[in-house]
Amino acid sequence: MKVLGIDPGLANTGFGIVESVKGNLHLISYGVIETSSEESHEIRLLAIYNRLSAVIEEFKPDVAEMETLFFARNTTSALAVAEAKGVISLCAAQNAIPIFNYTPNQIKYSVCGTRNADKETVQNCVKILLKLKNPPSPDHAADALAGAITHINSIGL
Repeated sequence: MKVLGIDPGLANTGFGIVESVKGNLHLISYGVIETSSEESHEIRLLAIYNRLSAVIEEFKPDVAEMETLFFARNTTSALAVAEAKGVISLCAAQNAIPIFNYTPNQIKYSVCGTRNADKETVQNCVKILLKLKNPPSPDHAADALAGAITHINSIGL
């Protein structure tokens, strides 16, 4: 099973594809879809859609995982991320890819064994779990990989 993990954001949408084969995790690809604040809001959302469509076309994941929104303070950021999540959900739906959602705490616990892990700890745990030489970077991509791993762990593959 190939899982596309997504860390949604307007400026940076992390993605990571992990495959589970007979209980072993394999890194397929990861990266970040970046948009510029100099572009109009609509163009930024279109860029996320187009680039994610290309990732889906290239790697053909079976399912997707997307981190749930959690914003305590900044509603402006929350709205922009919510719009990015909408575009991502549309893209997945058009490609018949079901999306599963996990909270940041569920992802941290699944990958690191603690809900209090910081970004660096998540990166290092993903490195270990995927048997990489270096931690995946930037952190948006590492978070997406951690989400994909969480989904694989949650369904017991």
